[in-house]
Amino acid sequence: MRVHLGSDHAGLELKDHLLHWLVDHGYEAVDHGPFVYDAVDDYPVFCLRAGEAVASERAEGLDSLGVVIGGSGNGEQMAANKVTGIRCALAWSEETAALGREHNDANVVSVGGRMHSVDDMTRFVEVFLTTPFSGEERHVRRIGQLSVYDESRELPPLPESALRGPDTAATPDDPDA
Repeated sequence: MRVHLGSDHAGLELKDHLLHWLVDHGYEAVDHGPFVYDAVDDYPVFCLRAGEAVASERAEGLDSLGVVIGGSGNGEQMAANKVTGIRCALAWSEETAALGREHNDANVVSVGGRMHSVDDMTRFVEVFLTTPFSGEERHVRRIGQLSVYDESRELPPLPESALRGPDTAATPDDPDA
């Protein structure tokens, strides 16, 4: 599997570590930068490129994934999620890394290089890369709603329960209220 990486200066050390870790674990790692430390670099430059590469390869039927890294991972996640077809999950634990794949079929993971140890973040990435999407209908439906919105900017229809208003919402004792 090909894994695209992008970061900023705050994620450079972890990105460099992950490049070697990925190769050692049988992945093909593609580095989208940065390639040198620059304290004033801009994460969108690198994270958008990683996201674009993942989206392009997945559109071609390849099973590529991505990893974006910054100080907190927040901005990097936002940048990757601007790319059409990308669902980037912010992972701060093994559970959030797994759920990003299982429930959201995330194809990029974002981690914060200043938030955890290198060993912990490497584990989050490993969990993300090795966890499959569950394929459950409810998750497929929700991802479909996001995809339609991404392409058309059309909001999904409100469920009937939301149209009834708060005074007439169903309760556990009266599901038809």
